[in-house]
Amino acid sequence: MSAGRDAMEGQLILRVVSKFLIPVIMLFALYVQFHGEYGPGGGFQAGVIMASALIVHMLVFGLDETRRVAPLPVLRVLSAGGALLYGAVGIVAMLFGGNFLDYGVLGPTAPTGQVIGIIVIELGVGITVASTMVLLAFLFAERVRER
Repeated sequence: MSAGRDAMEGQLILRVVSKFLIPVIMLFALYVQFHGEYGPGGGFQAGVIMASALIVHMLVFGLDETRRVAPLPVLRVLSAGGALLYGAVGIVAMLFGGNFLDYGVLGPTAPTGQVIGIIVIELGVGITVASTMVLLAFLFAERVRER
């Protein structure tokens, strides 16, 4: 067991409240992600909010438990995959005869294509930011544990 888990083992109220709070944080991240083109928010903000849910999980339940929930290989693939998704939108736009990241060619009409492009781009950004932030939190927690 890690030192962080031992410290939170006796904190029953904190552990129970966090089990209810973490899904709400994740749901809010999804709301920010998919309503970002209509109002404040988008991929970066949603990614940070999603990462904060996993960081709260790590603080309450320990690094080892959170690594079981979000394994390092999966986080690495998501981190690269989100960036590739972002770039793939640009490549697909070029294949459809537009410029790189010219969203207008992605749909039957230019406005529809722009909406599709923005949603997919923001999804790629959100995935990359969330996974990278959690990876960084894991690295910092591991360094603290080594002391």
